Amino acid sequence: MSEPDLDDLTQLLRSVQSNTDGAREKLYERVYRELKAIAGAHLVNERPGHTLQATALVNEAYLRLVPGEEHWQNRAHFFGSAARAMRCILVDYARRHRSLKRGGEAERVTFLDLAIRVDEPDLDLLALDEALDALAKDEPRLATVVNLRYFGGLSIGETAAMLGISLATVKRDWTFARAWLLERMS
Repeated sequence: MSEPDLDDLTQLLRSVQSNTDGAREKLYERVYRELKAIAGAHLVNERPGHTLQATALVNEAYLRLVPGEEHWQNRAHFFGSAARAMRCILVDYARRHRSLKRGGEAERVTFLDLAIRVDEPDLDLLALDEALDALAKDEPRLATVVNLRYFGGLSIGETAAMLGISLATVKRDWTFARAWLLERMS
């Protein structure tokens, strides 16, 4: 994404905050494809028969990003908020599914790499959510890296650019956060 595109999105985010006519619709059009790609990447990892679709996840996440409640500073802040919204939706969905099973054991996944595309859809999303909340209390940047990488679908380079930190720092944070989360979840 070029520098003018970043400036354009930042200006559009400010227009949404100031309630400029049509700004919210323009923002939705501008970010829809990216949000749908992120949502699709998450849903690939879900259990077979999962009924939540990428479009529904994007729409629900966007509705949760109510203007006025959040003052987005830039692209990174907006997509971080969108990733958090998607995480909350998926966790709520998992909770509802678990409650429907009346205490049945949740589907388990291996947690080796928290990659966006994992062949084994066994991740216990509720356990991950609890572990991420605990990580955020002690190491907020590490939790942000996990949110952007796992729930936001961003690469290491994109995460570094969004957070304004080096690639090496993101790699270290990612490695440490995965190990910390594995320890916490086991």
